[in-house]
Amino acid sequence: MDLSKIKMVVTDMDGTLLNSKHEVSDYFFELFEGMKSKGILFVAASGRQYNSIIDKLDSIKDDIIVIAENGGFVKQKDLEILSTPLDKQFVSEVLNTIKEVPNTHPVLCGKHKASISGESDAFVEKLKEYYTEFEVLEELKVTDREVIKIAIYHFDSSEEHIYPHVKRFEDRLKVKISGENWVDISSPNAHKGYALENIMERYQIKSDEIMVFGDYNNDLEMLALSDYSFAMENAHPNVKKASKYGTLSNDEMGVEHQLEKLVSQ
Repeated sequence: MDLSKIKMVVTDMDGTLLNSKHEVSDYFFELFEGMKSKGILFVAASGRQYNSIIDKLDSIKDDIIVIAENGGFVKQKDLEILSTPLDKQFVSEVLNTIKEVPNTHPVLCGKHKASISGESDAFVEKLKEYYTEFEVLEELKVTDREVIKIAIYHFDSSEEHIYPHVKRFEDRLKVKISGENWVDISSPNAHKGYALENIMERYQIKSDEIMVFGDYNNDLEMLALSDYSFAMENAHPNVKKASKYGTLSNDEMGVEHQLEKLVSQ
């Protein structure tokens, strides 16, 4: 595999760059310095909140591009590159639908702060891993605040318990099973692929000049943009089918395994 033309690396976070304990390895930061010395740009792309991504990558935050909220919000240092809000009408429709589904926990995701209801203490604790900035409201409802995405959580299975109730929105919105427990709903263009296309155009990056790593269905659009797309060993079958290459699992540092090859060339 000839990686000599690579100018940009893009990786998902949970299940990809992060291990099962939601940690970034020290070795990644060493490899990042190698990429930086070669002039290779790094993009972190996640369904997570912007602040949560930055929290994980704090020591390099001024040197990276962040695709947050599954592509709904893109920022590079102090520069906002892209923001794709969700129409308030759809926010109301989705919330009304979810109200009827037991044991689901919706999150209204803004650029820098999320809103939830405080009905479940267990969910509030779970949310802290993915959202460092959030508020607990008595009732979730449409306000003047801009909503980038609605993330919906189920403790057992998002694919089984949430998706069947919200798939009817797919003709108007982007509905993504973004993890074992999460479904994300956003504007049609608020996905990682659209966000990455914008970044690639901005930096004049071609498909054979970019490496992309992912593990779940919300990564499919961005994986399709690269000649060097990698599915993690722990990836969803759809991602393995769509990717051109495979690598080790997130707990075996599969991203770092490939970045070693990139940095050494």
